[in-house]
Amino acid sequence: MVTRTIQIPISLNMEEVKSKLQATDWQQIQNLLEVANPLISAQAVYEVCYVNETFEDVVIIDGIRFSSQVLRKNLDRVGKVFPYVVTIGERLEERAGACTDLLEQYYLDNIGNIALVKARKHLEDHLRSAFAVDCLSYMSPGSLVDWPLEEQRPLFSLLKGVEKSVGVQLTESLLMIPRKSVSGIFFPTEITFYSCQLCRREKCEWRKAPYNEDLTKEYKLQG
Repeated sequence: MVTRTIQIPISLNMEEVKSKLQATDWQQIQNLLEVANPLISAQAVYEVCYVNETFEDVVIIDGIRFSSQVLRKNLDRVGKVFPYVVTIGERLEERAGACTDLLEQYYLDNIGNIALVKARKHLEDHLRSAFAVDCLSYMSPGSLVDWPLEEQRPLFSLLKGVEKSVGVQLTESLLMIPRKSVSGIFFPTEITFYSCQLCRREKCEWRKAPYNEDLTKEYKLQG
């Protein structure tokens, strides 16, 4: 395996944040974007890995065991996968943490979330282009009960030198530092899969697809 690192250019504009921020003073948001954009330092690290074996609720990827019925089903007919970590660095998080104005802190925190989603999309587009893949989906540890946060450990064991490459550390409590970081596995699909389709949580501003009861049954999960 060869660890690959890419630098991701991110600069958010007003249109990209309007749908996520419930604001009334848009001049304030524009001012905060001017503060935030120079503080975003987005990077990604990924590996090109291969599925060795699949069992009922287990997948072996490059000799590392992952336990998830959903992940196993998604990788049933997949050979090549792309475990990854994406981060926007720590500077925007530190700036938000230093705010004494709680509303401003809230806005900066959410601007960071929007930038992180955009950075992951940039990685997805890079992978699709570099490896001639028409459609990619992803799963992240902790996004479903079926694939809990504990699966961060085997994921990070696939990704060699993450802290050295992009400055992301996995703590004993399985959180990533900097906090504005995401991890997971991209995999080729014919139809885009979203973990949201298997989640009943209704009030989620980051939901990408509605809950699908039929899909829950197909994955043999409890509704």
